[in-house]
Amino acid sequence: MAWTAERLVKETGSVSSLPSVCEKLNNAVNDPTCSSNKIAKIISDDAALAARLLKIANSALYGFPSKIDGVNRAVTIIGTKQLCDLTYATSVLQMFKGIPDDVVNMKSFWLHSVACGLIARILATFLREKNVERYFVAGLLHDIGKLIIFVKLPDESKNIFDYSQKNSALGYDSENNILGFNHAEVGGALLKQWKLPESTAEAVRLHHKPSISEQYRVEASCVHVADLIANSLQIGSSGERFTPKLDEKAWEHLGLSEVVLSQVLKQFEWQFNDVLEFILPEGI
Repeated sequence: MAWTAERLVKETGSVSSLPSVCEKLNNAVNDPTCSSNKIAKIISDDAALAARLLKIANSALYGFPSKIDGVNRAVTIIGTKQLCDLTYATSVLQMFKGIPDDVVNMKSFWLHSVACGLIARILATFLREKNVERYFVAGLLHDIGKLIIFVKLPDESKNIFDYSQKNSALGYDSENNILGFNHAEVGGALLKQWKLPESTAEAVRLHHKPSISEQYRVEASCVHVADLIANSLQIGSSGERFTPKLDEKAWEHLGLSEVVLSQVLKQFEWQFNDVLEFILPEGI
């Protein structure tokens, strides 16, 4: 049976389902009868998660004037859906610890991913989106499909690399030639399997071709632009040796002035190191 993006995700047992705390939070957030106190308790029951989220709440990402010293207060100020998305972000990175450096340099991979996530979040603030953390998650996980391909299909990964080098082709195009699908489709299938919002899954699935999105073009364009900016800043690498192609309509889809770019870069420079401190897994 030939591989498909969906089959690949389903047969990668260790990541085919989210950590239980994420599932509990997702169910709670989508339950209209669930109180903020119950959500705070779910978070508090996982001491490591609670510590990470409080660190986030007190970071430059939010810049609150006074210290937030309890999960209940964090839930009230930041919001339940936003904290749920941040839980995904901090938990998912823990799931991919231990991948050997000869497969992919994980520190470099996550540096690029965090940069993309943060830039997508900053762009979303200029778009006046209500839940900018959803953009952060989509940007952070935009290349997660590559990790599944690296781990599950090591021989094919080598063929993809060789094809890319020989033909000076993007990894994305090389994957399509060797596998018949690409890492963006694998990532989208994984987020769908995890039951993350469709807008997040599609932003990941179409981050190389946002213009073909019918329902979530702004989200996909935001991640696409953030990916290109992160690549231009040369912060980390997801294993791509060539600069991804710009979808010329992507910036137009966002409807932002080019003047915004300098402000995005200033905010990114101010927040990036702070975000790395709480988001990167220990040992990377």
